[in-house]
Amino acid sequence: MLRFNLDTMYRLIELARELHAQEEVVIPDEPQSPGDDWAIQVLAAHSSDATFREFKSIVEDLEPDQQQAVALLWLGREDYSTDEWDDAVEEARYIWSDHTAEYLMAHPYLADHLTAGLDLHGYSCD
Repeated sequence: MLRFNLDTMYRLIELARELHAQEEVVIPDEPQSPGDDWAIQVLAAHSSDATFREFKSIVEDLEPDQQQAVALLWLGREDYSTDEWDDAVEEARYIWSDHTAEYLMAHPYLADHLTAGLDLHGYSCD
């Protein structure tokens, strides 16, 4: 069951599309090594970007029971199935940190994966 405001998720998707559409944003498909803190490194130069600041603010302001954006990313990326939704949510809660917005935005197909996750739950972004 989704426990977040759909308008909020739609806004996060819109902001992800805007930031990833900027020419100077270069996000690698994979970190160079497992130990790299690549999500933070990639976005370090964009921390002053208004679009990223708004995205980060929305993610940080989510109530604990609404922090399902990471699980939705994983679902849309097919790391989990809809039958495993509760497991994905539990894992997302476990890894939630001060850097969750950076983790999310460091995925170059974030907007597409969030949209696919919503579609799997029967919601459309149209």
